[in-house]
Amino acid sequence: MGTPDFAVPCLEAIVNNGYDIAGVVTQPDKPVGRKQSQLKAPAVKEAAIRLGIKNILQPAKVKTPEFAEAVRQLEADLIVTAAYGRILTKAVLDLPKYGCINVHASLLPKYRGAAPIQWAIINGDAVTGITTMFMDEGMDTGDILLKREIEIGPDMNAAELFDKLKSLGAQTLLETLDAMKKGTLTRTPQDHSKAVYVPMMTKETGLIDWSKSAAEIHNLVRGTFPWPGAYTFYKGSRLKIWKTSVLDECPAGSPEQELLDTAKREKPGRILRISRQCLVAATGSGCVLISELQFENCRRMGVCECGHNMDEGEVLG
Repeated sequence: MGTPDFAVPCLEAIVNNGYDIAGVVTQPDKPVGRKQSQLKAPAVKEAAIRLGIKNILQPAKVKTPEFAEAVRQLEADLIVTAAYGRILTKAVLDLPKYGCINVHASLLPKYRGAAPIQWAIINGDAVTGITTMFMDEGMDTGDILLKREIEIGPDMNAAELFDKLKSLGAQTLLETLDAMKKGTLTRTPQDHSKAVYVPMMTKETGLIDWSKSAAEIHNLVRGTFPWPGAYTFYKGSRLKIWKTSVLDECPAGSPEQELLDTAKREKPGRILRISRQCLVAATGSGCVLISELQFENCRRMGVCECGHNMDEGEVLG
């Protein structure tokens, strides 16, 4: 059971390692385009078709007797979920002989919920990972099976981390299934007192608060890439910020340190300097260097292409 790209390597790994697939469950096709007139299949459905899987279920609702019966008829020994996006009922969880295993993109109990990859970056974490767990009726509350860690680079964005974690997720799933076959799999209850829940991403998540530190703003830009994207306002118009870096420690007497000293006296969001390489903006602590941005109804571009149309001294936000 899975829906987006994140789940595809898990499905491929199961198939390529000789496991029999009783069926694939994914969310319904969704309308896309400006007129919402075309339907697009989830990535998992597309992968299942490519892999020759015929039995594909796309229920609109999962908390129904009809769905539980459809899953029962699959006669699966084990259910594996990865980013399915729905919480299964006890009636479904109790069906397979060996239970239900979930592949989650965080080091549980930290970052339970729908957007663990993005929030790990937004919160400035240096390490995240994959957890496999036995599922129960709660949201990511089941017993932990395996954990595998991965470092988050200081400039890594959510899309890059997503790609690394979806591969690590497939590897960890195969390790989990292998240990299950060998009888060496152990269950570790989660410490619920250390649980951290994170909300779903919305368009408003990307709004930049310039009173925050340069590092926090840089993390927001990385963590919301490519969706919903970090944004601010310039002369009343929405301005999307695609790529940034941080200026917060420089040698005394250097031009960069002079900028930092100036930033301490300026209103957060003030544009201090515009060059061909970047735009420098003051924050609550330090400066943010913006190198790629996007005006409303325009394409994404480097500051070298559009900086001449912006004014030093203006305040973003």
